[in-house]
Amino acid sequence: MIYYVEDDSNIRDLAIYALNQAEFEVAGFSCADDFEAACARQLPDLILLDIMLPGKDGLEILTDLRRDPSTRHIPVMMLTAKGAEIDKVQGLDSGADDYLAKPFGMMELVSRVRALLRRAESPAVAAGGKCKCGGITLDGDARTVFVGDVALSLTRKEFDLLQMLMSNRDHVLSRTHLLESVWGWDFAGNTRTVDAHVQTLRQKIADASPEAASTIETVRGVGYVMRA
Repeated sequence: MIYYVEDDSNIRDLAIYALNQAEFEVAGFSCADDFEAACARQLPDLILLDIMLPGKDGLEILTDLRRDPSTRHIPVMMLTAKGAEIDKVQGLDSGADDYLAKPFGMMELVSRVRALLRRAESPAVAAGGKCKCGGITLDGDARTVFVGDVALSLTRKEFDLLQMLMSNRDHVLSRTHLLESVWGWDFAGNTRTVDAHVQTLRQKIADASPEAASTIETVRGVGYVMRA
């Protein structure tokens, strides 16, 4: 099931029609209240989200989704007229998995939806098991991260990025490798997305332990490495 939150009924109906033709089940909503009520009844497999909405906007909805343990794992694609690079970076840094600017083609929308669902079903980052490094404990099964006794609240991508780094401890991983492994080879963004997520991840770890945050090292001109 896909949920699409868009207040423009023409765009919403056209996208739903295209996705239905591709054999996806879609429910559309014009505002946050209706969407959140539907989520309380049944969680979707994927969320398509406009930014400019009446009342609570798309970025606020996204922030709430990533804070809630029951929804933080659900892939979210932003579909919005705000196509400037800064808007894309803001959406991705807020926890979006993909970003498609209007006007968009229906074939591209369907293709991106398929790619996101594939990644959600078969994540590139290996799941399961526990990793420990420099006072950080990551549980891939429970999808939890502790710095000492402090539980961290991470977005889906922050968790996957940290898991990739910890699973490859003492191995330098390039920005391109991290981008393709965590976001997927068909992701439309660039390696600055990795830098932004590493910065946010370091800050969240540093809030619990500055010493632990130093375990994520920058390798100038290459990428990142996790060292104890």
